[in-house]
Amino acid sequence: MARKVSTRKSRSPIPTIIGAGITEQWYFTHLHSLKNYRVKIRPRYFGTETANGLSKRIEEVLRDDGFAICVFDADVSTWNESEHKKIVALKRKYKDNPSVLLCDSLPSIEYWFLLHYKSTNRYFGTLQSVIDEIKTFIPQYDKSEKFLQQEKWVVEMIGEGRQEEATNRAQTLGVNGESYTNVYKAIEMVENKGK
Repeated sequence: MARKVSTRKSRSPIPTIIGAGITEQWYFTHLHSLKNYRVKIRPRYFGTETANGLSKRIEEVLRDDGFAICVFDADVSTWNESEHKKIVALKRKYKDNPSVLLCDSLPSIEYWFLLHYKSTNRYFGTLQSVIDEIKTFIPQYDKSEKFLQQEKWVVEMIGEGRQEEATNRAQTLGVNGESYTNVYKAIEMVENKGK
């Protein structure tokens, strides 16, 4: 007697978020909870600050036939030539891979947060200058785990249609200004594919 072959369609893989630090980890953890996004968020996929480290995490997800969304800051590539070359190589390596979405921000993910409140792509010389600008809208903002683990800052930030405004601003401003972000692509991906 012949074996029964399963004809059940396999679901698309659940996207895995890979991030450069605890800010990305807590932001996406809160979005996952608040918006019921269908994503994997594991602490082991965060805290990798180098292009080589990010590539290793991406490869780990791909070995498991997963979909990798990699969120990272591009500011180091502006002052470290070696890291700049590695980030360029990372982008080239995964450019045509349908299972990888790279979402960088210059100078940092905090620029994405700022777009929830304000349309600007001016030059921010340091991460602190972006944080200072965010503090005009979220006075208590801090990069400490004690602050980031609180869900309230994300609730406030995405409220009143601000997440959609940030997406529109990021798309309109594009990647050719002094500051840019592609984090909106991760949001769109999980909203369209990951629910």
